[in-house]
Amino acid sequence: MENNNSKQMILSILGVVILVVAVVGVSFAAFSYSKTGEKVNTITTGTITMSYSEDTNGINLSNALPMSDDQGKALSGSNNVFDFTVTATINGSGNTTINYDVTATKESDSTLDDSAVKVYLTSIDNSADTQVLAPTKVSALTKTGSSEASGAPNGQYKLTTGTFTSTTTRKYRLRMWVAEDYSSLSASGTYKLRVNVYGAAAAQ
Repeated sequence: MENNNSKQMILSILGVVILVVAVVGVSFAAFSYSKTGEKVNTITTGTITMSYSEDTNGINLSNALPMSDDQGKALSGSNNVFDFTVTATINGSGNTTINYDVTATKESDSTLDDSAVKVYLTSIDNSADTQVLAPTKVSALTKTGSSEASGAPNGQYKLTTGTFTSTTTRKYRLRMWVAEDYSSLSASGTYKLRVNVYGAAAAQ
């Protein structure tokens, strides 16, 4: 009788242990799965969509030291570049043309001057960078006007402009750094740019 009770107790304990292991295993698998893959954010304006995997659609500088254009153009890795894609969706056949602008806006809590910061935009094709916007101080960028063909709001910094005539995706990479000729004593601040995309079909 005691033998049977012992066996039942051992079987019960084993059952509980197996159940705990199963629950923990399932929980761990769910946790691991939730951590895999890349979170992709999107911003859609009319017929244009911008996608990016970072938490925010932009790039930040904080207490950065001045650097040369060659150093800035070689920046890579997370927190040093902002990668994004611009996709146009054109349904059906025809002669539709979509005008688009990629623009940037300065965040209000930035403490560095526009003349202190340089930006550099490239397109990415098969992992190769091709210059779209040469290293340029933000203060020297063209601003959008009141009647942009893309529908972009007035007063934003223009990074690039273009057209789509078919459903296409273009990949871009933005780099930003403190200009070499800016005083290093004044560079211990922050600068934040947010990237936007606007597109509108051209009048037929």
